[in-house]
Amino acid sequence: MSNHFWGNKNLRNLHRDFGYFFVGLIIAFAISGIAQNHRKQWKPDKYVYEFKKVQTNFHFPKESVTKDSVQVFSDQYQLENFQQFDFRKDSTLVISYKSADATIHLANGKGEINIWRKKPVLAQLNFLHKFNGNNWWVWYSDIFGLALAFIAISGMFLMKGKYSFRKRGWVLALAGMIAPLIILFLFY
Repeated sequence: MSNHFWGNKNLRNLHRDFGYFFVGLIIAFAISGIAQNHRKQWKPDKYVYEFKKVQTNFHFPKESVTKDSVQVFSDQYQLENFQQFDFRKDSTLVISYKSADATIHLANGKGEINIWRKKPVLAQLNFLHKFNGNNWWVWYSDIFGLALAFIAISGMFLMKGKYSFRKRGWVLALAGMIAPLIILFLFY
């Protein structure tokens, strides 16, 4: 039985080799997945590199804020790659750039500029986790997903005896499914 393709020795070898091959991506996706869970607190893609308090010419009414006046502000503070501007409910002006943002209170013209830099390593891991703009990477990620499923399923059948899936592993597997099922039941 152990000499055929799905025998214990072949299964163990495939399980090990897939694990070795994908270990870097497993770790990368694990770290970036945790970072994504906490993205509001951690801001995994960026950190504040420079912070400036500013006094601006922006004031009420908010209709006086135009793309041209935002461009003058951008030039004055050497902010490049303007993306958009918008107003919060409290009439605070928020201007977004590729690697900065400005928040200005129209009541008094006071504001602040945050200049962002990418967090080393974590930003790159996040990029890999979220990237879907290239066909070959999508295919590679699909293969990775299938390999993860194989690693998980094959791992269930590697142990023999009292620690096997049949003896006690199925209990742990069911226990591990309780939290996701509860979340689906309550929030989906």
